[in-house]
Parts: sequence; structure tokens; C-alpha cells
Amino acid sequence: MTLPVTALTAAICALLMIFLLFKVVGQRLRTETGFGAGSDPKMDMVRGCHSNLIENAPMAILLLALLEMTNAHHWALTGLAGLFLVARVVHIYGMYQHFADKTVKFRQLGVMGSTLSILAMALWVIYLFVTVNLLN
Repeated sequence: MTLPVTALTAAICALLMIFLLFKVVGQRLRTETGFGAGSDPKMDMVRGCHSNLIENAPMAILLLALLEMTNAHHWALTGLAGLFLVARVVHIYGMYQHFADKTVKFRQLGVMGSTLSILAMALWVIYLFVTVNLLN
């Protein structure tokens, strides 16, 4: 396998996506909501968990793949992928905590971890572009 970090990250994101999809479907069945969120606040929350993963995972996976194809440092990539995945799980947990009026801290940590990992990968790609393509 030529992109093992990317492949594992994509597979874990796919499993998270399916887990969240089942949460949405389950809530739709409980509330008999065929489209949208209806008037159910929990439907908004479970759809938000699912859509937030769908919005963030493709960019993280793409950046990982691009970096891995440049033979970027394997353990640094693994660390960034791990940060992204842990942050996604923390975000999901945080959404449920926030919905239960407990705390927003986990949700915020999840957003920060996801954003920082994507930002680090994006800056790494830009750095490689500048140093490999513009300065040589």
C-alpha cells in the first residue's frame, strides 16, 4: 500500500461516517422525520455531527494523501492524522454533551484539533510547494 496513513485515516473516517449515519437514520425513525430536521432539536444535533465530519474529512484526507505522495515524514503524518481523528471523535462527544446542556468544551476541543491538523497539513503542502518548486 503506497498511502497507508491516508488509507487508514479514510477507513476510520468512513466508519465514523457510517456510525453517524445510523444515528441520523435512527433519529429519523423515532421522530418520523423524512427530510430536514423537522422541529426536533436532537435531529439538528445528529445531522450536525454527521455533516461536520463530511465537511472536514475530505480535505484532511486529500492533504494527507498529497503529503504522503511527497514522502513526507511518516510519523509526523501519522501524528497529524491521529490528531484529526481524535478531534473528530471528541467533537462528536462534545456535540452530545452540548446538546445535554453539560459543556461545550469537548465540542470546542474537537473543532480546534480538526482545524489545527488541517491547517498544519495545508501549511506543510504550501511549504513543500515553495521550497521544492519555487526555490529550485
